[in-house]
Amino acid sequence: MAICKAWISLLLALAVVLSAPAARAEEAAAAAEEAAAPEAVLTLHADNFDDAIAKHPFILVEFYAPWCGHCKSLAPEYEKAAQLLSKHDPAIVLAEVDANDEKNKPLAGKYEVQGFPTLKIFRNGGKNIQEYKGPREAEGIVEYLKKQVGPASKEIKAPEDATYLEDGKIHIVGVFTEFSGTEFTNFLEVAEKLRSDYDFGHTVHANHLPRGDAAVERPLVRLFKPFDELVVDSKDFDVSALEKFIDASSTPKVVTFDKNPDNHPYLLKFFQTNAPKAMLFLNFSTGPFESFKKAYYGAVEEFSGKDVKFLIGDIEASQGAFQYFGLKEDQAPLILIQDSDSKKFLKEQVEAGQIVAWLKDYFDGKLTPFRKSEPIPEANNEPVKVVVADNVHDVVFKSGKNVLIEFYAPWCGHCKKLAPILDEAAATLQSEEDVVIAKMDATANDVPSEFDVQGYPTLYFVTPSGKKVSYEGGRTADEIVDYIKKNKETAGQAAAADTEKAAEPAATEPLKDEL
Repeated sequence: MAICKAWISLLLALAVVLSAPAARAEEAAAAAEEAAAPEAVLTLHADNFDDAIAKHPFILVEFYAPWCGHCKSLAPEYEKAAQLLSKHDPAIVLAEVDANDEKNKPLAGKYEVQGFPTLKIFRNGGKNIQEYKGPREAEGIVEYLKKQVGPASKEIKAPEDATYLEDGKIHIVGVFTEFSGTEFTNFLEVAEKLRSDYDFGHTVHANHLPRGDAAVERPLVRLFKPFDELVVDSKDFDVSALEKFIDASSTPKVVTFDKNPDNHPYLLKFFQTNAPKAMLFLNFSTGPFESFKKAYYGAVEEFSGKDVKFLIGDIEASQGAFQYFGLKEDQAPLILIQDSDSKKFLKEQVEAGQIVAWLKDYFDGKLTPFRKSEPIPEANNEPVKVVVADNVHDVVFKSGKNVLIEFYAPWCGHCKKLAPILDEAAATLQSEEDVVIAKMDATANDVPSEFDVQGYPTLYFVTPSGKKVSYEGGRTADEIVDYIKKNKETAGQAAAADTEKAAEPAATEPLKDEL
């Protein structure tokens, strides 16, 4: 691995030299010397992981897979950053774990690795773990991590210390009479917890801040942002309240889904929230965009008291969202709502003047949910049965059979590798009339709420009595067959389970009364 990374770094260095004839010879020599240096990234695995985390008070760990293209692109940048940070005082350690290695998969599970590469910052022996949310090129990694190892909040002593607050990013500043007391302690606690997401500062001089006022009533927390109201204040220093204030204030009232990378952090936050989401998709460059925008922003103000997040998206930039939600371009302009239970409500070919009325109907509970589903197959004769959103409950929960169901994505390499194995297992079990192996394209169908699908492939085993477990067995045909035979329910066992369930007292209402 070390030789491979060194050669990659060297080739990149040569490419820079060849593409820039005026580059100095010493720059080329320095790049070559860096490429030839010993590998600085620590290789961790199940046997040494805990010791490494305990040894280093601050360490960045990349969980990767050898087949992952993004991981391969990151590798030379990650190594270069590790080389540079090894000279920092104190040294900042970068490490990597092959999460595709069987012995390391428990580590990936423990730290909730859902995709590759996943980077996490471990502080204080692993007592504080945060997602790495910085750049993916060497210089950016270096600068981001240098900030992360310093104080969580930087003191602003003079106006020149505060110029960074106008750089178009979100910043949080605490204004105090003195750097002590409950308010200051709570502020630092929140800063430490959220430092990977935001830059924090503190001062006793409010007039040093942009748009500052020396007469401001202290203490307070001031949040600077490049959208909506440019400055918002809070005087509630309860830790939970402060976190909620930052979360609510750091997202635009209307998130824009376009190709501008400055909007991407807000998009990520928008789609990660569990709150209901209203999304208007249309073509930004043609048609009556401005009239739609005016009407939509007016609706946002009208329903500002409702628990819902708003987004406006350009069709050209939103193809991934269209695929995820099962939408088509000829339905636009369209408005879609996904509620906190993942139910969806759709108005296609919407007109600007209809937006407010349609949203009101949603809030009044007058709309019928829309479900993304492929057509139910007319012929389903292959060993592995195809299920879609419109028949998944009939096949999995109402068939009276033991069902192993795979949720997959057509582009997923692991899914493609598993497909012939499932075919073989299903063929082996064809004589077992009480067993079904099924699959659902989770990119083309809404996944039922009974299943938690965070990555592909995800497999569940469901028995006739409704017992549902995440399949964690082997991935060979023989291992799958053995698992099903050992865990399936017979008709008698299923009936007994149903009888036992029916005999259980209904404790829900008495418990409500007691509460």
